[in-house]
Amino acid sequence: MNASIPAPLLFNWEAPRRRNLAIIGFLIASLAAHAAGFYLFQVVYPTTVSLIPAPQRVNLISASSEQGATLLRWIDAEDPALASTTRKAPDARRYLLGKIQHIPSYFASEPALKEAPPLTVDLRIPSAQPPGPVPAPLRARAKPIGVVPTKVTFSNELDALGQAKFVPRNFKSSTREPAQNSQFRIAIDRQGAVVYCFSLTSSGDAALDEQAREHLTLCRFPGRPVLLARSSLDGGGSGVEGSTSADHMLLWGIATVEWGNDIAPPGAKPTPTAP
Repeated sequence: MNASIPAPLLFNWEAPRRRNLAIIGFLIASLAAHAAGFYLFQVVYPTTVSLIPAPQRVNLISASSEQGATLLRWIDAEDPALASTTRKAPDARRYLLGKIQHIPSYFASEPALKEAPPLTVDLRIPSAQPPGPVPAPLRARAKPIGVVPTKVTFSNELDALGQAKFVPRNFKSSTREPAQNSQFRIAIDRQGAVVYCFSLTSSGDAALDEQAREHLTLCRFPGRPVLLARSSLDGGGSGVEGSTSADHMLLWGIATVEWGNDIAPPGAKPTPTAP
């Protein structure tokens, strides 16, 4: 029980095993398969016989045979070129030129002669303005279109208040489409300030409409209370809306914003414009 197990040796000293006969078996099976294939494809299924194309033949017609002579005589008799060929007379000599006389062309037709110009000389004084090409006047160059500022016009109801004063403003559009004229309905109090501003017609750009509305609300009219009260009495209820108190009288009108080419495009710095 206490015997120690010996350590394994470095080299294997066991007897070599017998060689396996599998390789010899595989070689015999391969030889049998090759023999069976040779028998199958060479004896049972013989090779296909390929037919070689017949060589080209050229038949020559000669007069040595009776059939060739008969065919040549028929071709000579039925040749269509003989009917259109000009044949010389039997007594004509070869390479003999006939007598040809040269006849000039002016003997047959006499050419028509042109009449000579008259010998009369024109002694008149030549004109100082002889006929010639008409001088074309130079067209004036078109003047370049300058900066057209944006302006605001008011209806006739607001003429009594005088000229409105605007704060300088830079307009900037949000689109590249040309802006249409905008109209706003505004209400002005006794001090000349714009109290209400409602949009009637859009310019096609919401950003420009908002800038125009702010521009109108910041303008001031040099109106006087006397003129405003007189206009309210003359117009009745059509031009004035509000309470009966003179301090809350409002004068209504229409403001039209006519856009010029001073509007800055999107992404550009706006330029200052005149009111």
